Amino acid sequence: MFADVTLAQYALVALMSFIAGALGGVTGYGPGLLLPPILLPIVGPEAVVPVIAVSSLLSNTSRLAAFRRDFDARRAALIVAFALPASALGAWGYTLLSGGLILVIIGAVLLLAIPARHALLKLRGHLSARGVMAAGAGYGFLMGGTAGTGVVLLSILLAAGLNGAAVIATDAGISLVLGVVKVAVFQAAGALPLPSWIMALLIGVCATPGVFLAKRLLGTLSSRAHIRILDAIVSIGGALLIVQGLRAMG
Repeated sequence: MFADVTLAQYALVALMSFIAGALGGVTGYGPGLLLPPILLPIVGPEAVVPVIAVSSLLSNTSRLAAFRRDFDARRAALIVAFALPASALGAWGYTLLSGGLILVIIGAVLLLAIPARHALLKLRGHLSARGVMAAGAGYGFLMGGTAGTGVVLLSILLAAGLNGAAVIATDAGISLVLGVVKVAVFQAAGALPLPSWIMALLIGVCATPGVFLAKRLLGTLSSRAHIRILDAIVSIGGALLIVQGLRAMG
């Protein structure tokens, strides 16, 4: 399907990646939540998660480098230990899915990520070590086979007692390790041809400058407004993906 991608579509992906980067810097929701509805009709459902997986390696590397002093190695190791095998399993399972089912699963995960985040935030600072292990395993499986689950990891870290820059740094470090394994599984399964790498690099490069725009946006909207706007966007996108998937399956 990449052979049919036009310059106008590449330009659209670049623009939306920049916007997603800016919105992600404001609310914590990254391109993984916002770009699937844009990418699906352009690259096809099978390529969406692998493309976003590669692009996230760039953003997570830069975030970890910027906040490395605040990285919580102990909690990161605890989550990675349980999330890593589950992530590899989820990524392998994704390569076995058909187009219509992929749409439904991604759409459902986008919708479920919103209440999951709110539920985890109620546990802020009170999630036990065993709870972190269990949540890490569940997150790893979702992260491996879908896109847009980063908000769940952020909520797990907040529930475990991390705050501020420590959340950003630890989230980036965990996501980077799991992302490398996820990309390796996709590459071994033949789900990452050269055009997918090119599209992923385009997304990563264009999303990065959006963070600087986010600094100005932060001063114009309240934190509740940020969350409500992104929740609405993600809900609409998730619902549309489910409808498209059910039609394709039918």
